[in-house]
Amino acid sequence: MPDSSAPVLPGCDAQASWKPHGTYSLRQSLGILQRGAGDPTAKVTDSAAWLCFHSPRGPVTLLAKHPAGRGTEVFLKAWGPGAEHAVERGLHLLGAYDDWRAFDAPDTSALLHPVVAQSRKFNPGLRFPSTGRVFDALLPAILEQKVTVVEAHFAWRYLCRAIGQIPPGPAPTDMRLPPSPAAVRALQPWQWHQARVDSKRAATAVRAAAAAASLERWALLELGAVRENVMGEGTLAAALGSIPGVGPWSIAEVLQRTHGAPDHVSVGDYHLAAFVGQVLTGRRVDDAGMLELLAPFSGHRQRVVRLIGLSGQRKQSFGPRLAPMDHRRR
Repeated sequence: MPDSSAPVLPGCDAQASWKPHGTYSLRQSLGILQRGAGDPTAKVTDSAAWLCFHSPRGPVTLLAKHPAGRGTEVFLKAWGPGAEHAVERGLHLLGAYDDWRAFDAPDTSALLHPVVAQSRKFNPGLRFPSTGRVFDALLPAILEQKVTVVEAHFAWRYLCRAIGQIPPGPAPTDMRLPPSPAAVRALQPWQWHQARVDSKRAATAVRAAAAAASLERWALLELGAVRENVMGEGTLAAALGSIPGVGPWSIAEVLQRTHGAPDHVSVGDYHLAAFVGQVLTGRRVDDAGMLELLAPFSGHRQRVVRLIGLSGQRKQSFGPRLAPMDHRRR
């Protein structure tokens, strides 16, 4: 567990440290939380990660440092009303509980494509983080639906800068807290237009914001846990799927971040199935073909996908790129 017995350093409200067993990569592990190079809520490098977010106890700025030449220890410092909570959840955020032993076992390793096996060898420090923050993962996932990465990242930056509050502590001056559900519900149509977000995604985001308080009740439960006395299956995945406009792709994107889901694959992604098929078979496949290829790794399918992404392989390009759409004059 984090070492919270050490005195609090001047200038921070809570601190902790963690020494991982084996290799650990801060950038590879927490990079999934950063939505593009200009994300106002997250800045992740090899040696440091600044994260600004809302916690159940209030806003927080968290700095995770993994300095070169200091062994394998990771240091956490936090500022703001949510500092103690952020530090208490520090191991989950860093991916300390992400267990790769079954994936690395000989029976599974023997099934790996050489590209995946080599990627695992060269990326032993990858861990899957668990933020426990549902709305913070859901809103950008909605913005990324059926648009280019460039457009999605523009929308996220615009909304964070327009309605995201200034974070506590010494965060870099251009950083912001993610938009709160209340702020999203209060957005005017012209603001969605300025963010280049079409009416369908905007409506889905507003519905998600209305359900945010209910969704967060699943945040600290284990992946797949069932809540009693609720409608439907009682799982977070089912609750997310009950929101019109939130489908399997968005659900997987959320659970990969909130719970470090090792098996949830982003089915419906514009590029993913073709890329996985290209690497594993030399030919493009659709979503059904991708799931068939990943079936032998049930329980670890997202691990295979992430390792393919880190392998250095590049998706073959055919035809014109998808052009960004400008919704500001619509």
